[in-house]
Formats: sequence, structure tokens, C-alpha cells
Amino acid sequence: MFNKPFYIHWYPFKRNLSPVQRDTLRREYIFYQKLTAKRKQFFEHRMAAFMAKYKFFGRENFVVTDQSKVLIAATYVMLTFGMRHYLIDVFDKIIIYPEPYFSTINQEYHKGEFNPAVKALVFSWKDFEQGYRFKSDNRNLGLHEFAHALYFHGLKGKDQSSVVFCSAYVKIQEYLIQPYILDELVASNYFRIYAYTNQVEFLAVILEHFFETPQIFKKEFPDLYSNVMNMINFKEEDLKS
Repeated sequence: MFNKPFYIHWYPFKRNLSPVQRDTLRREYIFYQKLTAKRKQFFEHRMAAFMAKYKFFGRENFVVTDQSKVLIAATYVMLTFGMRHYLIDVFDKIIIYPEPYFSTINQEYHKGEFNPAVKALVFSWKDFEQGYRFKSDNRNLGLHEFAHALYFHGLKGKDQSSVVFCSAYVKIQEYLIQPYILDELVASNYFRIYAYTNQVEFLAVILEHFFETPQIFKKEFPDLYSNVMNMINFKEEDLKS
């Protein structure tokens, strides 16, 4: 109703994290730490469901550990925490390299990518971890690449969360074509110039900003901030420190 789901979290059979995974989450993930006790249970369930659905593979001698799986899963669950339908099918595997890897497709080194053709998310662990550790520089590789996957699913999916996503995304597009808005965005220097490469990159970059510096985002561009919040059906209190 009114582009909002009747409910988001309802899990008759809750999944659990292992003790090691839960300890890592409690110790390292600030977003999780700020949730209420009940919402922490929802977050843990979604993480366990995520790790059960998607396969993790290490490349170039990278060893997939509980820590790497927890931090990657937590990043995705944070991004989609307001969505009722959060497990999507545009990817089925996560491939992790220890550092930037050479792509034979375009003969360049990559830090990460979403490849819908092979249904894969690919990360350089060095850059993923750097994006996670520096929490207010508006650069988060995990959020960025998962945003690409979410965009791809959101514009093609038929589930209720995709309907909400598409409706808000249209409003973002309408916002951007208003007179002088794009000039104001560029002149502010708030979003890095890479955001203006295309609409896909713009969405990924603004989602990085939404989670890393939400108060600045809200102050600088309140209308855009509100549209992003509606697009992923987010609760503002979850972003407060």
C-alpha cells in the first residue's frame, strides 16, 4: 500500500549464525551494533540465509574465512535491510581475489565488478576491506558492487521490493533532470566525479554516500536523500550513530 510493504521481517524458521560468525559480526560491524535486539535477530537471520544461498570462491590463493564471509554478507544485508525480498537471483556466487585482478575481457586491473553474464560478484579483498574499514570516505567497494546487482535486479524484477525500487528510481531520474540540479551536484564536490559516468555508477556512488555520511547527504541534498531512502525502504534511525 502506497508503495510500502505490509511487512518486511517475518521469519517463521529463523536461521542462526555460528558462534564465530556472530562474534565477528558483533565485534566488527557498527551498523549491526546500533540495531535493537529484535532487529539484530533479523539481521543475523538474513546473513545466515545469504551465506546459505550464495557460494564463495577464493582466487589466486585467497582463503575464504568466516571473517570475509561475514563482512561481505553483512554489507549486502545492510544495503537491503529495508527490502522484503532481499535474496536476488542476478548473482549466485561471490569470487574473492587477494588484491586487484587482471581482467582478460578489457585487459585492465579491476578492484571489483558485477558480472551478470556469469552471475558473479567479484571483489579484491584488499579493496573491499579498505572500503569497509574507512567508514566516512564515501568509498565502499562492497556497497558499490552490490548496488550494481541491486540496480540490475530492481529494474527487471517483478517482486514487491522491485516495484518500490523502480518507483523511487523514476523519481530520482526526474529529480536529476530539473534545471540546474546536475550543475549543483557537480559544483558541490560531494559526490566524486566518477558518479557522473552513467546512471548505473551514479546510483552506486550515492548509495555509498547514503550509508557512509548520511547526515551530510541529508543536509546537502535532502530531496535526493529522501528518494534514496524510499528506494531501498530504509529506516533513518538505523543510520544514526
